[in-house]
Amino acid sequence: MRRPFTNLTLDERRVIARLLQAKVPKTKIAAMLDRDRSTITREVKHNWWHDKDVPQADGYWHVTAQSQADRRRSRRRKLERLPDLRAEVIRCLQEGWSPEQIAGRLRIEPGAPHRLCHETIYQYVYSAEGQSAQLARLLPERRRKRKPRYARTPRNRVFPVETSIHNRPPELNDRSQFGNWEGDLMIFERAQGDANVATLVERKTRYTVLLRNNDRKSKPLMNRLIHEMSPLPAEARRSITFDRGLEFVAWRELETGMGTRAWFCDPQAPWQKGSVENMNRRLRRYLPRDTAVLQLTPRSMRMMCQRLNATPRKCLGYRTPTEAFRDELIRLEAP
Repeated sequence: MRRPFTNLTLDERRVIARLLQAKVPKTKIAAMLDRDRSTITREVKHNWWHDKDVPQADGYWHVTAQSQADRRRSRRRKLERLPDLRAEVIRCLQEGWSPEQIAGRLRIEPGAPHRLCHETIYQYVYSAEGQSAQLARLLPERRRKRKPRYARTPRNRVFPVETSIHNRPPELNDRSQFGNWEGDLMIFERAQGDANVATLVERKTRYTVLLRNNDRKSKPLMNRLIHEMSPLPAEARRSITFDRGLEFVAWRELETGMGTRAWFCDPQAPWQKGSVENMNRRLRRYLPRDTAVLQLTPRSMRMMCQRLNATPRKCLGYRTPTEAFRDELIRLEAP
């Protein structure tokens, strides 16, 4: 079993340089240093010296390789080395700024002594030091673990333009058509793990459905929605509007599983699904962020739904959501 990865030392680079000059294969060099072959290959590629004036000087030289590696690491550690810059970045994060906004502002500030790119801020936020300070909580869109920069899937492939909220039909937008829902997840404090509560609100009647989930994986969530909503008539589950959270990337399952269309808000525009956002605010009275979600029983969830749906609403002429929803179902069943 190989040891955990650590940066190459000057002594290791000296060995690499000597063995390369002796034409020793990289696989053998890796075995001698107890390193992975990819580590040696990457090291030689990144720190190979190129001299335009004296091409004969091209090669892998351990002292030059060490200085180049140190220089790259110092750039990555800018927020660790500069406490004033680090404090300013954290202050802006606490004010609700995104890393891109912080980096852009520093570029135009006339008196700013330092500049940095937004990727540097993200790397620091998700570093061990940033995680211990819980800086990820300050980001507009927080993830527990960040994927490598060039491995992230563009959101426009996951949520194509055809599913944009701007392409919804007029009868859905003006709430005149029954059977169109809004969906969201209520997230709780870290001590509760990935457990959450899914909230569904029917746009015309404001009828609410609550589902407790043990994790935030998308496909199980969609399967749960299909299981709970399939008993309804097709006209009562025409569509669901979500935000662009990763919990909803398996949205295609809804259409294949029960014929329900999915629509998506613009990035960072949760107000475009105002009914479910308003319902989440109401629910926080009963489900504060420190709620032990896994201890919520099906009976307690049903009672909460009944209480919400039995409350008269001004927008319904002071009828209750239960009454309005029942009337719509009766209308669907009428010949």
